[in-house]
Amino acid sequence: MATLVVAAGCAAPEKKADTTTEGGVDSATATSAEDFGGMDELVKAAQDEGELNVIALPPDWANYAEVISTFEDTYDIEVNSAQPDAASQDEINAANDLKGTDRAPDVFDLGQSVALANTDMFAPYKVETFDEIPDDFKDADGTWVNDYGGYMSIGYDSSVVPDVTSLADLMKPEFKGKVALNGDPTQAGAAFSGVMMAAIANGGSADDIAPGVDFFAELKKAGNFLTVDPDSGTIEQGTTPVVIDWDYLGAAAAANVDTWKTVVPEEAVVAGYYFQAINADAPHPAAARLWQEFLYSDEGQNLWLKGGARPVRGDAMAEAGTIDAELWDALPEVTGDPVIPTDEQTTKAGEYLAANWSKAIR
Repeated sequence: MATLVVAAGCAAPEKKADTTTEGGVDSATATSAEDFGGMDELVKAAQDEGELNVIALPPDWANYAEVISTFEDTYDIEVNSAQPDAASQDEINAANDLKGTDRAPDVFDLGQSVALANTDMFAPYKVETFDEIPDDFKDADGTWVNDYGGYMSIGYDSSVVPDVTSLADLMKPEFKGKVALNGDPTQAGAAFSGVMMAAIANGGSADDIAPGVDFFAELKKAGNFLTVDPDSGTIEQGTTPVVIDWDYLGAAAAANVDTWKTVVPEEAVVAGYYFQAINADAPHPAAARLWQEFLYSDEGQNLWLKGGARPVRGDAMAEAGTIDAELWDALPEVTGDPVIPTDEQTTKAGEYLAANWSKAIR
């Protein structure tokens, strides 16, 4: 360790890459397409870079496979997708570990708690459709913007376990060794919201996530909780026959497992959006900004909708007639009063999880 510290102290200072375009625009500080001279110039600057680094975007998560391929085909820019099954905190770790290299992530797609804890790493940018995004779902300067959302749910293989109507069902003997949570709630947004759902179902609230931690501790004590990170592979193989995750991922699972069902418990309706942001140290800053423009365009928003997610511009697009009406109308109805934790509630809950989760499920 001493040797490493000395070596680091003697290392040459990190050299910042030149991000100035041929037109004299510094892509790394641009806060809108107008800073480039308009969309055509932004496209040109991004194509000159030729690449975009993304991270933690599973192909079957909110239709990201098609989102990525459409972006590549539209702009002739290669998308390098790293660690598709990584958690939100892994994205931040990668940005720190790879800072100053051409392999660092250009953009982030993060759960709320991780995003809010790392806003100093984001570059503010306002896409052309920024004004159509509700104020509650964006930072006023464009430092972060919500992208797509859904409802926390319980997905299950109905050929393996009985029908599920509530969180309490998961404590039954029929669910022994069968219930998985998508990730570690101290690092992954889906898992965080899963514990929040359990909290609300057991007398807690967005201000009190402790009952949710207690629920999973009891679930593990009963032998029902699987400490396995579920994905499409574990679902199809039957390794994780019950998964607590976003409803749009349940819809994706059902496309490959005919007996897969998804339920949003009426007693604990938790809604949530993910956060989109640009890495302030992005090695391809123009491509990062073009990616944002694409994601918040009508085409990008409809591609997320195609994956069963609720795009943040959905209401505005429905009013304008630019939403895919068939897909919009086909979204499952949810009954009950949705809980959307505030930034302050999320921060408080994250602190509680950091101090108590590992102890509860060890």
